[in-house]
Amino acid sequence: MGVVSMLVLLLTHPLEFRTLVQYKLWHDENRDISAPGEVQNSGWDRKTMRRCWDFLDLTSRSFSGVIKEVEGDLARVVCLFYLVLRGLDTIEDDMTLPDEKKQPLLRAFHDYAVMPDWTFTENGPDEKDRQLLVEFDVVSHEVNLLDEKYREIIIDITKKMETGMADYAHKAATSGEVYLETVDDYNLYCHYVAGLVGEGLTRLWSASGKEASWLGEQLELANSMGIMLQKTNIIRDYREDADQRRYFWPREIWGRELYGKACGRSAFKEMKEMYLPGNEQQALWALSGMVVDVLGHAVDSLDYLRLLKNQSVFNFCAIPQTMAMATLSLCFMNYDMFQKHIKIRKAEAASLIMRSTNPRDVAYMFRDYARKIHAKAVPEDPNFMQISIACGKIEQWCEHHYPSFVQMTRGAGGTATQLFDPSDARTRIAQAAEKRDRELYLEKRARDLNGGAPIAPRQPAQQISNSELFMYVGAAFLIVFGSAMGAVWLLLKYYGDA
Repeated sequence: MGVVSMLVLLLTHPLEFRTLVQYKLWHDENRDISAPGEVQNSGWDRKTMRRCWDFLDLTSRSFSGVIKEVEGDLARVVCLFYLVLRGLDTIEDDMTLPDEKKQPLLRAFHDYAVMPDWTFTENGPDEKDRQLLVEFDVVSHEVNLLDEKYREIIIDITKKMETGMADYAHKAATSGEVYLETVDDYNLYCHYVAGLVGEGLTRLWSASGKEASWLGEQLELANSMGIMLQKTNIIRDYREDADQRRYFWPREIWGRELYGKACGRSAFKEMKEMYLPGNEQQALWALSGMVVDVLGHAVDSLDYLRLLKNQSVFNFCAIPQTMAMATLSLCFMNYDMFQKHIKIRKAEAASLIMRSTNPRDVAYMFRDYARKIHAKAVPEDPNFMQISIACGKIEQWCEHHYPSFVQMTRGAGGTATQLFDPSDARTRIAQAAEKRDRELYLEKRARDLNGGAPIAPRQPAQQISNSELFMYVGAAFLIVFGSAMGAVWLLLKYYGDA
């Protein structure tokens, strides 16, 4: 943002201005991949790798920064993984290439990714990332320098993805447009273009040793991570895709008779009808159905994030997911989405980046955006019940894993402690469980100190009633008084005459 824009923001949205200033001061990219200490990991000393970093900046503003922040050499690996898939996607997206030319290119791209000196110069002049393919030999050179364990994963994912892309490209070429009929078709398409990215990244995390080896086997969760991002982008990019005759919303959702009946109309016959005047209400019901579908992946995403241990890997995965939830909240029941490209404000994005640092905070952000979505839902919406259930599942997941009555605080030394909300009935249960755990720990420690022999349990002190206490006190008083009187009598008897 320019100086004038910042001044306007200061006057109109002072809180957002403060957030952006905080982000600039404390949360801009901290890693300098060109620094001497980073050269070994980033490959900055090689001209080919420097050009790859340039291409990353040119082709991805949203992912470039977070990729560079990934720890160690994994940033370079992810950069090359991204560029290989971006090259594949550039061929698939280019509508100027005839299908007979595009099919063999797509289906053999896993070979080109490691073929020395291979380049491609036949993209249309308006294809935004054509220069990447013109100089693709720098990418293939660097891919061949990678450790074999990384290279095998990149090539395997590329091979799987190119097959799906080639199939859909052929369908588009023969029909003149991209149309998805069923939700199953929709899920399969999103798996090819995004779910496989999640699978590849997850396998890279495990191969690097920065995450557990078994994480690479959590492919269903990894698939949901990628699909959630892709489906969110498909919703947000409706108008841009519709103008290019690419209809990624499945007809099974937007063409439901139920939406037409709710508005006293017939079902949509074409996706472009949704942005035409007079169809606003029915279009919002279709949008609601799409949002329900995306929210079905939210709990899987939270489960996946909870498995991550490396901070840089967690940040890389969490930031796009919280952005997706914010985007869904912005799009839901917002008819502007059908007329133009909308996106969350920069200050909100900066806030999400700063806060997406641990599973608990990310879960609460998911919950807060789910509440915003639910608050905008109306009973007239045919998807109202499904929206409520989907948002409720997110709420339930958060309350199960990170109950709201437990608050985490940090002391002066940075030590984390948990505090219970005294007004919440669950606090008594938690405190009782905590006390019992402490007693069990002390018993175990006593056994260990006693050589493993069991410790005889201490007999609890007997409790007496108030009446018994008064009786004992009275008896003691009578005994003392009687003894004193006896002593006086003896003194008088034997020494009284003296």
